[in-house]
Amino acid sequence: MKKIVECVPNISEGRDKSIIEGCADAVRKVQGVTLLDVDPGASTNRTVFTFVGDPESIVEAAFQFSKRAYELIDMTKHSGEHPRMGAVDVVPFVPVANVTTEDCIACSLKYGKRVGEELGVPVYLYEEASKNPERKMLKQIRAGEYEGLKEKIYKKEWKPDFGPQEFIAKSGATVTGSRFFLIAYNVNILGTKEQAHRIALNVREQGRNENEPGRLKAVKGIGWYVNEYNMAQVSMNLDNYKITPPHIAFEECSDDAKKLNLAVCGSELVGLIPLEAMLMAADYYIQKENLFILDERQKIRLVIDRLGLSSISEFKPEKRIIEYMIKEETGEPLASMSVRNFVELVGARTSAPGGGSVSALIASLGAALGAMVGWMTYGNKKFEHLDEEMRKLIAPLHFKMKELIPLIDADTDAFTDYMKAMKLPKSTDAEKKFRADKMQEGLKKAINIPMSVMRISDSCWDWMVKMAEIGNISSKSDLEVGAKSLETGIWGAYKNVLINLPSITDEKYKKEITFEAGKILENSSEKFKKVCDVINSR
Repeated sequence: MKKIVECVPNISEGRDKSIIEGCADAVRKVQGVTLLDVDPGASTNRTVFTFVGDPESIVEAAFQFSKRAYELIDMTKHSGEHPRMGAVDVVPFVPVANVTTEDCIACSLKYGKRVGEELGVPVYLYEEASKNPERKMLKQIRAGEYEGLKEKIYKKEWKPDFGPQEFIAKSGATVTGSRFFLIAYNVNILGTKEQAHRIALNVREQGRNENEPGRLKAVKGIGWYVNEYNMAQVSMNLDNYKITPPHIAFEECSDDAKKLNLAVCGSELVGLIPLEAMLMAADYYIQKENLFILDERQKIRLVIDRLGLSSISEFKPEKRIIEYMIKEETGEPLASMSVRNFVELVGARTSAPGGGSVSALIASLGAALGAMVGWMTYGNKKFEHLDEEMRKLIAPLHFKMKELIPLIDADTDAFTDYMKAMKLPKSTDAEKKFRADKMQEGLKKAINIPMSVMRISDSCWDWMVKMAEIGNISSKSDLEVGAKSLETGIWGAYKNVLINLPSITDEKYKKEITFEAGKILENSSEKFKKVCDVINSR
């Protein structure tokens, strides 16, 4: 799978559109990198850029971006609300997909070395890339800001990690490193800068001082007033959203604002946010308000509303959630096909997709029909007394349906692995053994996938039976078709297990699978009959 690193550089310019566009254009010209977001701030006079790419391309883009920014920005003329020490102030590399923190540290080292040697700008390492405990946190390095750098940089303990130990008036210095996905998040307060800062002191981890720490871990924050918004903000960096996610920061700020008799008017996300953080917020409000929402897009809408993310400007999920921004192949070509194309492909002169993929599809449709009957019952005034029960039945069937869909492709992929193993060379004893081992691996995979179909499908039966007992009787035929589909999917998966078992040399594995598959098949027949009997007895 593709390796994806995110780079979120901040430049000390948020007003001159030509400079901002010039820096953005430098990123666009680098092949293998996608510019996701450009977020300027006039009051802070700072712009946050977000782009993603593979490790090699991302370093090149960060370098070209910085080179352009140093050419265009003159720090001797800069002023703004946000702390800063350079034209290119901070350049963090963030792991997104199939890369580690160590990979991103390597990116920051390559970037810092190039900037220091080729562009002659002082570069400091921070966070995970820094080995100096006195120079690990961004606030430690940025203390005194650009104005203080003139004297600070010549001190022995402040020799840059890369580049010259001298004050470059036009560019200042740059900080780079690797960090967890940082969420820049502001809560809007209809109050003064001082009141917003008071709230920030209460919630940020540092608090007021060593004796008065704040309530939220992994949170940095200050209060400021944004003239263009005509309101104050508690401006926070959430260094680790798994420790303190945005919704918790919002709720804590809101509680403090109420105590000060201040109104909270939504919040603002600066840059992008991981999908996981949004879904964490959705789960929080769903549980808090006893809501029933399964659809991901509806969950996102809930969070936008509860956090007031569109209070400053419209929050568009496809432009703010990083997973929605990166257009990648699903990895499920069969499941993503139209019904017509899938059926025609099954009927073509090719052995895959075959019975295994079809069985997974049929089983997923069985679970889907069970969930559908639940939806035909839930929210119906006639069955209002069953709403709580329906919540308990719809959700698991919905998620089992979602689990079964990827197995449509997984079955075909497993068959492909076995076919590749068969084509391996077999001239020497070593090659024969390697080929035989790979064929056994392929066979086990070809068995484990339909076994997964059987196990997941089998876990649906109790919910299907309960749905037969209390679900909307007007949807009787839908549930019967669903139950038969579930049984058929299990039967088809069972046949795909059986056809591969004789070639397995691992007798223990063969015995265990034979027993388990037989029990699931037997239970399937019994539960299908029970669903039909229960429905017909009503």
